[in-house]
Amino acid sequence: MNVSVPMIVTIPLFVVAYFVYARYVAAVLGVDPSRQPPAVALRDDRDYVPTRLGVVFSHHFASIAGGGPILGPTLAMIYGYSLTLVWIVLGCIFFGGVHDFTTLFVSVRERGKSMAEVARKSLGEFGFFLFIAFTIIMLLMVCAAFLNATVAALTSKYPLALMGVDERRTILRTVIETKTVGGVETTAVSGIIGGIASTSVIVITACAPFLGWLLYIRKIPVSAAAALAFAICAGSIFVGINHPVSISPDLWRIILCVYVLLAAGLPVWIVLQPRDFTNAFILYFGIALILVMVIFGGLTHPALPGPAPLETAARVDAFHIHSPASNFEEGAGKLGMVWPILFITVACGAISGFHSLVAGGTSSKQLCSEAHTKAIGYGGMLLEGVLAVGVLSVVAAGIEFGEYTRIVFPDREAAAAGARSNPILAFALAMGALMHGSLGLPRDYGTVFGILLVEGFVVTTLDTAVRLNRYLLEELWAILFRKPPAVLRSYVTNAGLVVALAYLLTLGSSIDRIWPIFGASNQLLAALVLIAVAVWLVNRRKPVWFVVLPALFMTVTTIASLVYLLAEKHLKTMNYPLIVSDALLIALSAGVLVMLFLRFFRGTDAAATERPAG
Repeated sequence: MNVSVPMIVTIPLFVVAYFVYARYVAAVLGVDPSRQPPAVALRDDRDYVPTRLGVVFSHHFASIAGGGPILGPTLAMIYGYSLTLVWIVLGCIFFGGVHDFTTLFVSVRERGKSMAEVARKSLGEFGFFLFIAFTIIMLLMVCAAFLNATVAALTSKYPLALMGVDERRTILRTVIETKTVGGVETTAVSGIIGGIASTSVIVITACAPFLGWLLYIRKIPVSAAAALAFAICAGSIFVGINHPVSISPDLWRIILCVYVLLAAGLPVWIVLQPRDFTNAFILYFGIALILVMVIFGGLTHPALPGPAPLETAARVDAFHIHSPASNFEEGAGKLGMVWPILFITVACGAISGFHSLVAGGTSSKQLCSEAHTKAIGYGGMLLEGVLAVGVLSVVAAGIEFGEYTRIVFPDREAAAAGARSNPILAFALAMGALMHGSLGLPRDYGTVFGILLVEGFVVTTLDTAVRLNRYLLEELWAILFRKPPAVLRSYVTNAGLVVALAYLLTLGSSIDRIWPIFGASNQLLAALVLIAVAVWLVNRRKPVWFVVLPALFMTVTTIASLVYLLAEKHLKTMNYPLIVSDALLIALSAGVLVMLFLRFFRGTDAAATERPAG
């Protein structure tokens, strides 16, 4: 099958869903364009700022589209592309789109309050505590998963012969590696793919304070800042090509922990915002490039334009999907049973509780019209689905399946030799193959760009997750203590606790082990948010089936996945950090069921004695 087919089928389905199903949801919710949104009613030009639709959409999408839509589909390819594709499409339309749309709308109707505050009002103090606890654990898993993913990407090396690149004509710095596999010693020239990305990350981060100063203190025009940011991006890549950084994984892990600890306490305009502003140029260009390669490249280049510089067994036709349509037995052996594990592996590309934090945290305070909730909430989720389908197509066509398995799910012998799961490398290699086929660029150029593209996502998500978790821990101490001691109000304590726990979770746990429990916690948060929305709707006597059905499915799926992971994975390997995390999530799941019975099926709302006018 041609690589363009999944995208050609998906996009029309998403268009129909937006104009038919999302319109129905909007009618049930009672979206009212004439109603004054909180950004107008409570305008303070700091948090509540009426903003044009395009600007808010860009902010919202950049915030929700972290590394999840890339890492999740890449890992889930072990099950084959067909069922993974179906879950992405159906998940976006009936699960994620509804989740994002309704949470953004409810937050707008509740005067821009976060979903944690909505949960407190709809579900009481117990629901509020569960929401905070879920979010803290979920964000902790985000930190651990993305810390491991970042380290793996920045230290990636790959044999040039397998890539189809001549060692005499490559931009990559090379190293001779000797490995013993099955008692046979082999020597290969490997390209240090992560070295260029490492330098780029360092340069962009180092330049962020200067750009932030120009933007927020000197208040230079955005167009001038954009030109400078683009120059920084290009310059960082140029410096990386000439001076790639090569640091050991353990040292990179420590450096990243120190960085996020410092960044979590700095004003956002110093590092976080200007670095994200700079990375955005790589990110959006990458999304557009994937669409061009997958759709137009697949239709106009039915085969690669000629032989690679080095002909290898791993070379594939990058414009035809050659991965198995279904591979359930292999997937079960690597990750777990198709149900429930597949449905929590593709998290952010189908439904994500993290999106509710963005919707209720910043986006709801910027809408200049309530009518924009549909475009931003539902439309933003569909665009993330397009990215997820694009990633799935790239991986399914751009890398030989056996090589994909070796990189993403190394066997025991390879793991004993030091190999670790590296889905980012698999995606980057596939990007290199498709860029070579569609644009004629050398594979090493495309592979480096693939690494750069993902790094722009994962480092941003890592930054944001630590900062958000710091806020949530401060809120948790306020719940548990009438007057929290000063040490628990310190940013160093809370950010340091998050970083320390994330670091602990990464020790001995590769990305393929951490990702499933992250996905489970993320989907549990989504289920809890949907339950809170359902109660909100019940109190207003509105239909709730379109919210309750995905909430029930995700609750059952995540509980089953947690039990399965605990029994079949974590206990058998005696991975104590993951055992404790899993057990805590199961306990919180039990709390969700109790709350669901008490607050929803009884139809009561002890937290609000009067039905609000909204």
